[in-house]
Amino acid sequence: MMKTRGCCASICQCFFEYSTPKILVIRSFKVGTLNRITQALVIAYVIGYVCVLNKGYQDMDAVLSSVTTKVKGIALTNTSDLGLRIWDVADYVIPPQEENSFFVLTNLLITLNQTQSHCPEVPKTGFDCTSDRDCKAGSRDTRGNGVQTGKCVKYSAVDKTCEVLAWCPLELDKEPPNPPMLADAENFTVLIKNSIRYPKFNFNKRNILPYVNKTYLEQCVFNRITDPDCPIFRLKDMVTEANEDFQTMAVHGGVMGVQIRWECDLDMPSSWCVPRYTFRRLDNKDPVNNVAPGYNFRFAKYYKNGNNEETRTLIKGFGIRFDVMVFGQVSFHRNNLSHF
Repeated sequence: MMKTRGCCASICQCFFEYSTPKILVIRSFKVGTLNRITQALVIAYVIGYVCVLNKGYQDMDAVLSSVTTKVKGIALTNTSDLGLRIWDVADYVIPPQEENSFFVLTNLLITLNQTQSHCPEVPKTGFDCTSDRDCKAGSRDTRGNGVQTGKCVKYSAVDKTCEVLAWCPLELDKEPPNPPMLADAENFTVLIKNSIRYPKFNFNKRNILPYVNKTYLEQCVFNRITDPDCPIFRLKDMVTEANEDFQTMAVHGGVMGVQIRWECDLDMPSSWCVPRYTFRRLDNKDPVNNVAPGYNFRFAKYYKNGNNEETRTLIKGFGIRFDVMVFGQVSFHRNNLSHF
């Protein structure tokens, strides 16, 4: 019984007690200086790093983006194969639309009037022969141009190769023209339309800014000094800003990057949220490791001749592909989120 009363008394005594921490004042220049330096470092970290650099008081959101492009320009060529010819956007933009990119034809090798028939394979390792025994009927090779017939035939006065069933005459493996056929492509222009959205803040904008009207858009061309907000770009200017020469790049083709960066602070006026453009070459241009340089592919145009026989023109096209890449993030004060 006595133990129970003692326990209750202790609990009551603890419940109605009040204690304060004991403060010890140390009068020392070294200790005081160290204390103030520590406090200053904590304050500098919170204000400088967390609030100013990392904007810890703000909420962030990543950009959602869509890109469309429209190329314009006319080129004139005069060659022995094609004669005098005009090239418009339907000829040199292949395909007409791509996702976040566009391709402009700048150079080409043409093989005219191909038909499905028999012809000697182009001389190369694995296709040379001296008799029919060296050729296997039905054989096909990914490095070749057709299916072997089993015959060894003359390719030239000194060369014999295996005959193939293919689109004949075969394409010749040779270097593309230099200077490029579509040298005028450097003066082509492209309208890049970029719409962005920050879903967390329900904020939308596009790179055709509010003050840009139809009259301005019809005559402006992007210039970093005089027209930094114009969304129409001259192809040569983009390549030049990447420290490349357009005519040199146009011979074998290549890949360019168009970078659009949106860094927006919605605590500031929305008019301050504008795109910044930069340009760089993306494909490898190593002068030592220069095997298979540039960018090219083949396509064909098909016809019917007077005998109702299918013929085609084979084109090995070289050109520049422009990849449009959009980056960015938005920040906004956390206390203002209720406005969205």
